[in-house]
Amino acid sequence: MDKYVIAISVVGVAALSMAWIPRLTERTFISYPILFLLVGMFVYWVPFELPSPNPIRGEKYAVHLTELSVIISLMGTGLKIRRKFGLKLWRIPLRLVSITMLLCIGALAFLGWSVLGFSIAAAVLLGAVLAPTDPVLAEQVQVGPPDDEEEDVVRFSLTSEAGLNDGSAFPFTWLAVVLAVSAGSNPDWFAEWVMRDLIYRIVVGVAMGYAIGWALAFLIFKLPKISKFPKANEGFLALSATLVSYGFTEFVHGYGFIAVFVTALTMSSYEEEDEYHTEMHDFINQIERIVMVILLILFGGSIVSGLLDHLTWQGALIGLAFLFVIRPLTTLPSLIGTRSTVREKVAISFFGIRGIGSFYYLSFALNEYDFKEANELWSVVGFVVMVSIMLHGVTASRAMRKLDVERKKEGIEPLAPDEVPDEIT
Repeated sequence: MDKYVIAISVVGVAALSMAWIPRLTERTFISYPILFLLVGMFVYWVPFELPSPNPIRGEKYAVHLTELSVIISLMGTGLKIRRKFGLKLWRIPLRLVSITMLLCIGALAFLGWSVLGFSIAAAVLLGAVLAPTDPVLAEQVQVGPPDDEEEDVVRFSLTSEAGLNDGSAFPFTWLAVVLAVSAGSNPDWFAEWVMRDLIYRIVVGVAMGYAIGWALAFLIFKLPKISKFPKANEGFLALSATLVSYGFTEFVHGYGFIAVFVTALTMSSYEEEDEYHTEMHDFINQIERIVMVILLILFGGSIVSGLLDHLTWQGALIGLAFLFVIRPLTTLPSLIGTRSTVREKVAISFFGIRGIGSFYYLSFALNEYDFKEANELWSVVGFVVMVSIMLHGVTASRAMRKLDVERKKEGIEPLAPDEVPDEIT
């Protein structure tokens, strides 16, 4: 039977089930990403003729498919954040993407070099690809749609962290590539990395994101009020905005991930009560779920097709230590001085979900340079993401419900968009 026909049939059935599965799983303690991961493992375990899902043998397809998933998710993440950007209002997420992320990269790089025997470049790459939290698989711990009034400290912090650090980790992925390519031959490699990959690309990403977001907000909300320009009313504009922001920014060598998130934040800050924000979010969220289903099936298939074949017990221990020890402990410095409750701090520390973004960064770096540790890197990263999906997928819903119950008992109201989510003591 034709592989293509089987593949689109499997994807079609899985996508069709997304009309009911998310709501059905809300009544249980299991997240729907776990179900689709298991579906992928099953359909590749039975003797169907399906395309190979293993990214070890095809990083290019992994780059583009994960790239699409992440930018779509970043647009949805930015659109549902109601809080305007500010150093005070965004204190916790800014700490998470600076202090926590750098500590995670450093700890993983050290363990990769000292325990796994990786080169310095490969060890840095291991830290860079696992450090960022994932916006794609973190729906259970994120804020709801733009018309949802629930926005507590935990949901806001984890949502905004996921939006910010998928771009913030990119300089360190490039650092690993630069170390592998130029560190031994170019004496100016560090200065070039700082100027190009750390400063220029970030600044361009932010500037392009803001400019495109402002222009789109003007076309959508302001121009129809001051002229006869037709008002936009189609949700697919969110997908168009995603592709325009990402493409234009990458064209001038900025970080497209940052640009997409900033574009979404800029758009959502105009006419906050307009229902069109919800329409855009709902459309992009539907596209995100379909792409996510495809990736989860492929990931499940890759697990039974050899993705973890190069996983050693040392690599597995490092992965577990990262999820259970390193991420929680490195989050604590970012929460020092805040008046969040102990349970809120534990939730923010524990629910650093890893996922599709890690696969993107790894496949991107391996397309830029042929790391000799590529197989081991894929196995460790695949193991961490698999455990994260299972671990956080089982615990997230229950934990968030308990936090909600605790807040209601204490009479804590949802945060307003201009309310500081925490205060420094």
